[in-house]
Amino acid sequence: MKRLEGKVALISGGARGMGAAHARAIVAEGGKVVVGDLLDAEGQALVKEIGTDDAVYVHLDVTSHSSWEAAVQAAEDTFGSLGVLVNNAGIMNFGSLEAYSLKSWEEIMSVNVTGQFLGAKAARASLIASAPASIVNVSSVAGFRGFAGLHGYNASKFALRGLTKSLALELAEFRIRVNSVHPGAVATAMTEGLDVAQLNPMKRVADPAEIAGLIVYLASDESSFATGSEFIVDGGELAGGGTIAAA
Repeated sequence: MKRLEGKVALISGGARGMGAAHARAIVAEGGKVVVGDLLDAEGQALVKEIGTDDAVYVHLDVTSHSSWEAAVQAAEDTFGSLGVLVNNAGIMNFGSLEAYSLKSWEEIMSVNVTGQFLGAKAARASLIASAPASIVNVSSVAGFRGFAGLHGYNASKFALRGLTKSLALELAEFRIRVNSVHPGAVATAMTEGLDVAQLNPMKRVADPAEIAGLIVYLASDESSFATGSEFIVDGGELAGGGTIAAA
């Protein structure tokens, strides 16, 4: 029996990058996936690649509660249940304090925090019905450390850590586990053109598949005693840095 046999997962931001890697990994371990995204052509192509017996695509605007409700309904209508929510969708924007606009702040918060809250809210009843169930909130090392000029991104990723903990405490009685994953530099469209490989001692970016293995673990019943926790996969970025030479 494969690790995710009988599990149905809904993945936001699932059409490409880390989300697509998560979808492939979940299906490889016997699960079914609902790929939710705004990128319709890429999402549909991914589902075709994975196979329509194991995956379905839904247009998902994570800032809309009704869009989330439709995605949850699609999981139930297509596969009969929903037992895993992977809140993967996220955006990044930049700007000094002087230049960073309120519009940019509100935009990133609506996707990176409100979107994850709405996902958990919409999926709650279905997850309870499928328990033991799991919510995986994809955060970042930016939920632990600061980056100049990433005010909204930093704030949103720190906020997601807090949301993860409050959800974990509330939903434990329903046998729903809630954890956050904190990747470092990963090769995705978001990091394209950025010199992020130098942030970690491995001096490289991760392949999205290297994050997907952790998602599989947290989606599976192997992680049955893990909730309210942060799982870091960052190539050693948060371990520290610098070298003290001998005198």
